Amino acid sequence: MMTSIPTLPDTMNAISILNPEGGSGELVYGTHPTPKPRRGEVLIRVSHAGVNRADVMQRQGKYPPPEGASPLPGLEVSGRIAALGEGVTQWKIGDAVCALLSGGGYAEYATTDAGWVMKIPDGWSFEEAAGFPEAIITVWMALHVEANIKKEDTLLLHGAASGIGLIATQFANHIGAQVITTASDARKCAVSLDVGASHSINYREEDFVSRVKSLTKNRGVDVVLDYIGGDYLNKNLSVIAQDGRMISLAFLRGAKVDDFNIAPMLLKRVMWKGTTLRSRSAEEKSLFVRDITHALSPALTAGYMRPRIDSIFKIGDAKKAHIRMEDNLNVGKIILAIE
Repeated sequence: MMTSIPTLPDTMNAISILNPEGGSGELVYGTHPTPKPRRGEVLIRVSHAGVNRADVMQRQGKYPPPEGASPLPGLEVSGRIAALGEGVTQWKIGDAVCALLSGGGYAEYATTDAGWVMKIPDGWSFEEAAGFPEAIITVWMALHVEANIKKEDTLLLHGAASGIGLIATQFANHIGAQVITTASDARKCAVSLDVGASHSINYREEDFVSRVKSLTKNRGVDVVLDYIGGDYLNKNLSVIAQDGRMISLAFLRGAKVDDFNIAPMLLKRVMWKGTTLRSRSAEEKSLFVRDITHALSPALTAGYMRPRIDSIFKIGDAKKAHIRMEDNLNVGKIILAIE
């Protein structure tokens, strides 16, 4: 049977999305029933929540939550365990944790699978921890599991100053791979270099294709991590090395390309794979969390990988947080303060 603290409230404050189906969803702050953990789940008293591009897309009606998930936005949080569902033994009430969610993070309380929860590394704040689960699990899935990135590889990474971009740079740098990034201005390039990129290219001032070819002496890069899509697909293939791997996570410039040229992919024997974290099974996500905890805990505690906080907004200002992300102003993670 479920174990819980008797003082848990029946209702909580949370952000919901009004009219996402119309493509003009509004974020509304109001009262909602406090969720209860099911078997294998925990209830977290949320301290902070990370803001992700997926939240913005959900608000716009472009990325609906999976069946059975909370309709409230929010895919990662930090806080303390408030209640345990039946069968949960690895956590105890009061533990300071961060966690991946299938939804519902913009709220005072949120439930999630107990296997998607991580202990907050020593020395980290709740603000930092809230911006970590979605990024590190996505990066682990894309670079470790799918791309099998290795020490001798060179990685090309777009969106260098995003939450995922900065963690991906730190992760690849930690394992010894060389990282080349692209970003939209000098400030973002500087931050990318600061967290471990060997080179960061301002794509508004120079052609990243020419620069990458020059940096690699025309050999190309071994791995491309891309969530731009659109016209970047042909460009990515032009700078990828023989037997390279391209992992697509999203398509901010569009999912369709009229002049896409498949020839370089065939001639170079490129492995191209698309993946998203939200569509993975509960078991896969739990496995990712377990492996990350085992492989990276010393590096996290030592500070070799750590989220960069761009800005912190109060939960009632979630709309402002979304506007900042939509305007591509953030350098690092945007965080909502719930408490």
